[in-house]
Amino acid sequence: MFPNPLVGAPAGFTFFFVLIFIIVIGGIVYSIVKGIGTWAQNNASEVVTLQARVVAKRTKVWGGSGESSSSTSYYVTFEAEDGTRQELPVNGRTYGMLAEGDVGALTHQGTRYKGFVRNELE
Repeated sequence: MFPNPLVGAPAGFTFFFVLIFIIVIGGIVYSIVKGIGTWAQNNASEVVTLQARVVAKRTKVWGGSGESSSSTSYYVTFEAEDGTRQELPVNGRTYGMLAEGDVGALTHQGTRYKGFVRNELE
């Protein structure tokens, strides 16, 4: 058997240690369940193509402390003809190819970006 490192520790320390452990495990489980829920909801959504305009672009840089590298997430906000807006995550190449003001056919499935075909200039 393995020895219990909490034997003989003050009750307050043991309570605090167990509480932090439960919070960390709960956060991990919550993130996994939320991710699976979003994935399932996107799979259940129909693939929709509609006319839309690129109204905003943004990035989110995360990580990168000390000697570790940072990562960047890319997002584009599209506005449909009826005025509704939807922000979708895209890859870096797609982000670079889109410009605010572009108008075209947006294809998405729930929160999954599927493509954007820019309208031809006349």
